Amino acid sequence: MKWPNLTALLALVLVACAAPGLASTDVPVYGTGIDATAWAHVPAGDFYQGQHNHAATIETDYELMVTNVTNGQYAGFLNAALAAGEVNLTADAVTGYYPGDPFRAYKHEVEIPAGEWELMPTKDPALRLTFDGTGFSVKPGYENHPATMVSWFGAWAYCTYYDWRLPTDAEWEKAARGTDTRPYPWGDEIAIGHANFVDSRDPFEGRSETTPVGFYNGSTYDGFETYDSASPYGIHDLAGNVWEWTGDVRIGTHHRSLRGGSFANYAYNLRIWTINNAQPQHTSPRVGFRCARDG
Repeated sequence: MKWPNLTALLALVLVACAAPGLASTDVPVYGTGIDATAWAHVPAGDFYQGQHNHAATIETDYELMVTNVTNGQYAGFLNAALAAGEVNLTADAVTGYYPGDPFRAYKHEVEIPAGEWELMPTKDPALRLTFDGTGFSVKPGYENHPATMVSWFGAWAYCTYYDWRLPTDAEWEKAARGTDTRPYPWGDEIAIGHANFVDSRDPFEGRSETTPVGFYNGSTYDGFETYDSASPYGIHDLAGNVWEWTGDVRIGTHHRSLRGGSFANYAYNLRIWTINNAQPQHTSPRVGFRCARDG
């Protein structure tokens, strides 16, 4: 009897059991053709908000990044901000100054005072960046994947450094939905090929888990067909791949909203109105962000 290759079997077990974002270093590399530096204009006006489609209004035009901030972009920010003295390094993290939240001592409210807060851990194995003692770089193959393991403070710091901001919940939702009542950025239904979610069967499942930004754009990659899943304003990845931090700081709570769902969620969690939340210190391989600016 011929026994199977035990080394190969062990490798398969390790890949299957690895934490999300840590599965394999064998990451496919595809050009998506989507410009990660582009912005989309979203006009002021009425739209439908939430699961029950209540009337809402955005008072002014604004712009939203067409994709999530990438690992390459975040590494560039860290290097520039380190050189400028805008962020600092500790033994196991990058930190930066945050001016704090208003605090009213409500029940269960946690104070977020002004001071240094962790932007990103540097020793976590899920991180797709490396630091060589002088600067940050991206692990090969992950350059165009969304920046993850970034806290809300880290997302806020990135946007603020470039004189941008995180989108409000309302801005994020209008950018994803447009002016009709669709539950997904592209329309009424979701299927394999629309977005990166649980069992999406894309070439990254069981490997990197995240896909490059803009991957679901109607292209075919080695036989895997995608739909053009952009929102009505041409904005990509507003459903699936990674949850996205938003900028609202609600009175009486220290949590921040997360929108859009991730590769670790089922299809129903990718509906536009779904809201998750976490402490601003939270970091995860399932969480990223994009910036907004006045338009």
